[in-house]
Amino acid sequence: MLEAIRTFFDKSMQTPEPAPAASHEPDGAHDPIQLAACALLLELAHADDEFSADERQHIEQALTRHFDLDEASVRELIDLAEAERARSVDLYQFTKLIADRYDLGQKMVLAEVMWGVVLADGELAKHESYLMRKVSSLLGLKPGYLAEAKRNAKNESR
Repeated sequence: MLEAIRTFFDKSMQTPEPAPAASHEPDGAHDPIQLAACALLLELAHADDEFSADERQHIEQALTRHFDLDEASVRELIDLAEAERARSVDLYQFTKLIADRYDLGQKMVLAEVMWGVVLADGELAKHESYLMRKVSSLLGLKPGYLAEAKRNAKNESR
């Protein structure tokens, strides 16, 4: 298990080669950033021990919209991210990669998507709120940014 984590982390920290014009890679390879972001979204979806259909739909739509992926690529990315999430010991490997490569605007968009996942089932469990603060802190987002992202996600879901 530790070897799998080391391998993922080593691969994730390499500078990705420029993607070809089409971002739909038939060989199943996904950008490490996409994999890390998806794993974080899935972690939040599972935080209340129930991965609802609304949460899954929100994640699928966000991945399609933000990463310009087709339906098959989204399903494949979710499957890969679930496997990485299950093998991971903590969230640091995912948040470190994103924190290093995303600018503030990209982090804010991700925080809004994360809040959208948390709020998708209409309930905010105590652990979900804690996990959002933890992930945001690991991403380097200040509490004010987190509050703004939550407001934006609430407004978007109306």
